[in-house]
Amino acid sequence: MAEAPVSCDCFVSLPPGSRDDHVIFGKNSDRPREEVQEVAHYPAASHPPGSMQECTYIQIPQVEHTHAVILSKPAWMWGAEMGANDQGVCIGNEAVWTREPVSPGEALLGMDLVRLGLERGDSAWAALTVITSLLEQHGQGGPCREDPEPFSYHNTFLLVDRNEAWVLETAGRLWAAQKVTEGVKNISNQLTIGAEVSAEHPELRSVAQAQGWWDGEGEFNFSRVFSPENPPARMELAKQRYKGGTELLQQHDGSVTAEVMISILRDKPSGICMDSGGFCTTGSMVSVLPRDTSLPCIHLFTATPDPSRSVFKPFVFSDCCTPVLRVVSPQFGADDPVRKKPRFQSQVDRRHDLYKAHQVALNTMETNPDEGLAIHEILRELESQCLSEISAMLNGEIPGEELGDLFFDCVDTEIKFYQ
Repeated sequence: MAEAPVSCDCFVSLPPGSRDDHVIFGKNSDRPREEVQEVAHYPAASHPPGSMQECTYIQIPQVEHTHAVILSKPAWMWGAEMGANDQGVCIGNEAVWTREPVSPGEALLGMDLVRLGLERGDSAWAALTVITSLLEQHGQGGPCREDPEPFSYHNTFLLVDRNEAWVLETAGRLWAAQKVTEGVKNISNQLTIGAEVSAEHPELRSVAQAQGWWDGEGEFNFSRVFSPENPPARMELAKQRYKGGTELLQQHDGSVTAEVMISILRDKPSGICMDSGGFCTTGSMVSVLPRDTSLPCIHLFTATPDPSRSVFKPFVFSDCCTPVLRVVSPQFGADDPVRKKPRFQSQVDRRHDLYKAHQVALNTMETNPDEGLAIHEILRELESQCLSEISAMLNGEIPGEELGDLFFDCVDTEIKFYQ
């Protein structure tokens, strides 16, 4: 089987790891090179009793109320690689393989669980309990890429709010979680929770004992007990990225800002900014969650591949968010290859307006280096202006309400510039 095109890196910095009294979240989503990632906003909604939610492959019962969310998501699926809700919760997921076999059937994707956690959880812990209960009820599984060749995995998650972070690592329906209240932490495509388990599936240890993975007497180390004996090459390679990410975070421990997190996501030597063979970083996200609840949370998205050649554009939840349709992919309804069975028998063009314009600009950067450098410098200046406006707002110099259309304005400016 060809090398599986998936790997990601998630990061969090909590005070005193952050320079200011902010929690900083970041993620690079590394996916098949041709896959389009859109950024979509879904407002808060109330739902009638008994209604069902259609996820990527299966339907599940809907809840009475869902929070507003902003998601960076592969355009073909219902779920998301990463995102935030209007309660100040951010979640990102990672592919992982464990000793528990991956179920071949269709169930909830890890990306569906990211979105469901955001829609239903008003804190990182609440989102974690949403995900673990849905995992128990419906399981995880199904094709994780837009391809008839089956490819599935289990998931780890980083869940963050204004006060704390949780690392959630799963093996089938089993799970372990670790609470993080200060400093810096990153996850890559491997199990990282050792003996410091803060919460767990009630049958986690009994299953491990019954399988002969743990003797029931010594220290229970989750990653040691559940990591596969012959891990896929992708997991082995992730060890280097995990180590590189940890080193970059530790270099900036005590001074992490949005700018620092963006620079980490752009780091190519570590492999965190991925560009290798059939896959690359297809979307990136950084969030600033102030501990002061009177200040809004800021969520920055690229909506384009390769963060080193993309612009991070800020989104703020407000009562009057202008829909940003130029970063939303076309819809194909019942004719979508993901909806027809057998699935993925054909391809459709899912590129949104910004993605198309950005592709042209990338081509210019490669074919005409001088013009490319000029484009690059102007885009960095645009991003720098946005970041300074955000900084001014968080210092109380600009009222936050004025930033409701900032994402729309930045996308519009970027597209006009490319044209």
